[in-house]
Order: sequence, then C-alpha cells, then structure tokens
Amino acid sequence: MNRPPYKALILCTGNSARSVIGEYLLRKKGNGRFETYSAGSHPAGRVNPLALWVLKERYGLDASDARSKSWDEFKGVKFDFVITVCDNAKESCPIFPGQPVVAHFGSPDPAALEGTEEQKKWLFVQVASQIGRRLDLLCALPDHQLDPLRVQAIGEEHKLEDEGQMKR
Repeated sequence: MNRPPYKALILCTGNSARSVIGEYLLRKKGNGRFETYSAGSHPAGRVNPLALWVLKERYGLDASDARSKSWDEFKGVKFDFVITVCDNAKESCPIFPGQPVVAHFGSPDPAALEGTEEQKKWLFVQVASQIGRRLDLLCALPDHQLDPLRVQAIGEEHKLEDEGQMKR
C-alpha cells in the first residue's frame, strides 16, 4: 500500500538558517517520503544567505525560493512530525492538531556567530552536517518505527560542541 508523504514541519526562532536547512535537506533525503515545511516563532523576514550557500555548495540544492515565515501560517495544519532545531522554539512550540510526533534536534545558531566570513561558513557547514546526519537517521527508520521515542532519540545523536567552542 502506498501512503501519502508524511508532513513534517521544522521550527526555529527566526526561520532564517537551521529550519530552512532542515526543510530542504529532509525534502532531498526523504525522496518524496516527507512533505516538508519550515517556520519560526519570530521570523527574521529573510533567509540567511549562508544557509542558501551551504545548501547549494555542499548539497547541490537550490533554495532560492525559501522564505522566512511564521509558524502562525500553519495553525490548523495536521503534521505527522514537528521538529524543533533551536531551544527557544522547543520551549515555545505551539500545539499542532493531530498529535504529531514532536522531537528536538537542537543545533547551535550559525547566524549568531560573530567572526570572519570563513568562520561563519565553517559553522554553517558544521550545523548543516549535524542536521543532515540526524535527518539521515530519521529517513533510515522504516514507517513502523517512526514512533515518538525513536524519533526523539535522534536529537540526542551527533551533538556538536557548545557554540562558544565552535569558533576556529
């Protein structure tokens, strides 16, 4: 039996970097298994150019149509998965209808790093890699194992060092 794609929403605060990276990577890695969206609690109003850069340079993805949007756009939408990628979104995540599997795949905010362009790009690559590895684990689970405990455990895998130590 062929089921419709799972609906997945990736959330962070600004919807300018991590959640956009997650949306596009899950869309690619899921090969049609996931219908992906991203949003933020306080959208920045624009997608960080380095998020677009890392998706293009490291993953060959054109995300030029990405936009920073509020999670209010998705009120009333039934998602199968809601994944937060920052602690602020985790703490303030609204309740979505249909009892989606909610998981936290926290990553440092690469947009917050102050440093050289090279340092910023390096952190974007690190964060995108971390998000990508977690999404690989999610995509590797067969449908019957996409339960809350297994999906939530993925967020504990592949942790980066804390943000203060991420500067090279």
